[in-house]
Order: sequence, then C-alpha cells, then structure tokens
Amino acid sequence: MNPDQANKPDQSLSRELLDFIRKSSSMFHAVDTIQTAFKEAGFQEVKEGEEWKLELGKTYYLNRNGSSVLAFRLPEVMDVPHFQIAASHTDSPTFKLKSKPILEGPDGYLRLDVEGYGGMIDSTWFDRPLTLAGRCLVETQEGVESRLVYIDKDLLVIPNAPIHFNRQVNKGYEFNHQRDLIPVFSAGACKAEDFYAMLGQSLGVRPDKILATDLFLVNRAQPALLGWKEEMVGSPKLDNLQCAFASMKAFIGAKSPGAINVYASFDNEEVGSLTKQGAMSTFLKDSLRRIILALGLGEAEYQMALAKSFLVSCDNAHALHPNRADLYDPINRVYMNKGIVIKENAAQSYTTDAFSQAVFKKICQRAGVPVQNFANRSDLPGGGTLGNISNVQVSLHSVDIGLAQLAMHSAYETGGIRDTAYMIRALEEFYSTVIRIQGAQSASFDR
Repeated sequence: MNPDQANKPDQSLSRELLDFIRKSSSMFHAVDTIQTAFKEAGFQEVKEGEEWKLELGKTYYLNRNGSSVLAFRLPEVMDVPHFQIAASHTDSPTFKLKSKPILEGPDGYLRLDVEGYGGMIDSTWFDRPLTLAGRCLVETQEGVESRLVYIDKDLLVIPNAPIHFNRQVNKGYEFNHQRDLIPVFSAGACKAEDFYAMLGQSLGVRPDKILATDLFLVNRAQPALLGWKEEMVGSPKLDNLQCAFASMKAFIGAKSPGAINVYASFDNEEVGSLTKQGAMSTFLKDSLRRIILALGLGEAEYQMALAKSFLVSCDNAHALHPNRADLYDPINRVYMNKGIVIKENAAQSYTTDAFSQAVFKKICQRAGVPVQNFANRSDLPGGGTLGNISNVQVSLHSVDIGLAQLAMHSAYETGGIRDTAYMIRALEEFYSTVIRIQGAQSASFDR
C-alpha cells in the first residue's frame, strides 16, 4: 500500500503518462497516439495536400511525415488574430536500423547493423532487452503504403564485453558504435531470412513486399513509479514525451477565449531539426499561414498575427544530480517536483529573454504553479532545443521551458510525479488566457 496518500492524484496522472510512453515506441507511434487522442476529443483532420475549410469554434489536426503533428483550436469570436503555441518533440536518442541490416557471423551469430540517432549515453543501452519499432513502406496493388510496426517481444540485446577482457570499461572507456553497440538478434538458431519473415508477419505482408524501413531500437525496460513514496517516475523517452503528453492534455482540456491555440510536436529535434518535418522546416509556418488564409484574411493579417503571438517551447531540463552537484550552476539549479523550469542562456541556445520570461511567469502565477530558473555553469555549455530553431522560420516571442529530470539522454530517465500536473495546469492557463502583446514593451492578460 502506498504510504503517502497525498501523492495519489499525481501518481494516477503519472501512470497515464507512462501508458502514453508505452504506446509511443517511435516518433511515428507517438504521432499516432497523439492523433488518436485528438480524434477522441472530436478534432477534425485536415491534410496539407487538400483545401482547408475552417470554421470558428472548431478544432483541427494534421501531420507531416507521420512523425510531426500539429493541432489548432479556433475561437468562437476572433477580435485580434494571433497564435498561442506550445511546441515539443516526438523523437528521443536511440539507434536506427540501416537499410541492409543483417550482419552474419561470426560463428553463427546474427546481428543488426545500426547507427546512432541523437546524442545518447551509450553505456545505458547495454545488457537490457530491446526491440524494434517504426514504420515500413510496403508494396500494395495500388503502389506503396506506410505501416507502423512494433515487435512486442524481448528481441535484441547489446552485450557488454566481459570486464576480464576490457579492464578500462570503468575508467572512462570510449564505446565505438560500429564495434561495441551492435545488437544481437540470434546466437545461432535464426538465419537472415528469419528476420525478414518476422517483419513480414508483423506487417501482414510477404517479406519481399517490404520496400523500405525506418526502424529504431526500443528499450523494453518498463516505465514505473520509483521510491518508497513513489515520488519519482522512471521511463525511457521522458525527454521529450513528458512534455508532448502534458502539452497535449492541456491543449485538449483548455478553452480558447480569443486566440488561435496551437499544439505542435516536431520530429528530429535530437538530430538538429533540419528536415521537412523538423522544427526548422516550414511545417509550422505553412500551417499558421494557411489558417489565416482559410479564415478569409490576407498576408498582412498573417504578419500582424505573428507579431502578437507567443510560443512556449517545451523540452525537459536538467535536475540537480545528487552525486554531481559540481556540474551545475551554484544558484541557477532546478529540482524534480518543484515546478516548471524556465531555461535561459546568454548565447541564445534557449530562446528565453526577459520579456518572454516575464509573460510566462505571469501565466504560471495565475495558474498557481511554481517556477524555477535554469542556467548552465558559465564554463560548461549545455544543449539547445527547438524554440530558437523554429524561430528561424516563424519569428515569435518565445520562452523555453521544461520539467526537471535526471539522466537526460539515458536509455532510462527519471523525473518527478508532480511536475506533469504542474505543466498541464500552466499550459491550460496559457491556452485559456488571451495574451495581448504590444511589441516587447507590454502584455496584458484576459480570460
């Protein structure tokens, strides 16, 4: 029995988050899971290759490449057109299967040829059950068709070399992706054709009908609530499915009083976003522009709308590590279960500035949500995220926020159970408030 009854609502929400992560085994599955939630909430699908006929008061969604998704809610009455956007990403660091995946041998082994996707902590991928997920393009009578695949089985393992043969492994050993991080598919019982037969069976097609794949390794370690009082959540892909989930829940639950509310979750953030479906693509720009035009407004109204709009870039942040506090700024450090993190950086790795920070702090204040500030040590550069990347295409007032977690880019990460609820509450307030921006001089807030 849980000894802390006060945590029950946060634990229940965390279990919902973990179920979302289980269903989101690849970026393609994440988008499918998000779109299913939108459909169940009554959203209507629109497609980039078709005409949009939009109505005020209605909700819509679309995707690009099956791995990035965008949804929007139009207000009942729109006095001053502008957008209020929360954006996250669907991908996480992993390993991607190459087009010719079968490495035969030595001595009867079958291995899969993979390459790194994103900046993962290599050592965390060893000696754990793994599987494959993603999409396959298959031949049909009409042409080709994309199908999702998830092999629901402990299928693969990347074994460590024994310490007896690698005495340096605990002394700063550098792993080689082509030599050390190749997963084992069979120890001798399978042949190469068995791999393709397995894929064909999972897809419901003959193996020779599989034309191309986007398949990724998936950590099969089960998400869980951690600790005696279950105040932590442990899972693969917390970065950034925790933010994708929380912003989705807030978006569906909020009411739009006057702004055009937008939810976006992009693919390929972990590899730079330089794709047709990444944050630096035209996906956001094209969609926002089409919304304005479909409402009977023009290019000038689109540009004016952008000038009055606000973007919240949601991507997780680094909680203070109890064993390595020396790696963190002495005062700009953040903690699990203590609220939303606002991230800032003088070199603009994060898009936060004083104006956007003040606006979002006011939103959190209205929601009763605690806020923390994060900055890296001045002698230790950190990473970036999608806020400033998306601003290349669509220049908006924007703030970078996240939820504090441990072991970012590990195969298994740790966060706080309260923080998902904090994010949902803050973003519900963001979506339910009309933010009226005047340049970078002032902003007012209306319900």
